[in-house]
Amino acid sequence: MKSIALQGRPVAPGEAKGEALVTTEAISWCGGVDPMTGIVTELGHSLKGQNVKGKVLVFTTGKGSSAFSHAAHVCRVAGCQPAAILVKEVNPQIALATTVMHIPAVTELNQDPTQVIDTGDTVAVDGYSGVVTITKRS
Repeated sequence: MKSIALQGRPVAPGEAKGEALVTTEAISWCGGVDPMTGIVTELGHSLKGQNVKGKVLVFTTGKGSSAFSHAAHVCRVAGCQPAAILVKEVNPQIALATTVMHIPAVTELNQDPTQVIDTGDTVAVDGYSGVVTITKRS
């Protein structure tokens, strides 16, 4: 199987490995993801109906208000948080949400993660060093 390594800037510490769930759209945890189930509920979103639970969530950036972190906390308490987050552009909502959910996150990767990673790839995230290893699905 083909492996690819990317280098980025750590946002939140930790290590995780899981199946990638990828979108080129921004995500809002407050109103865009059901925090009790982890299912994307935002109308018209490319991930609508998909579950983020246990996935390495790869997306462009976060959107929404400061309530984003409260919804992320509910998601963690319900056990529905992603395993890790890879985000093209970090913002305060994403940084706080990853801290609240206790999951690793990396940003500013040397390649656009939404273009290099496909849904279903296996991704290992090192939120200490910023190294992301992708194993392409066969």
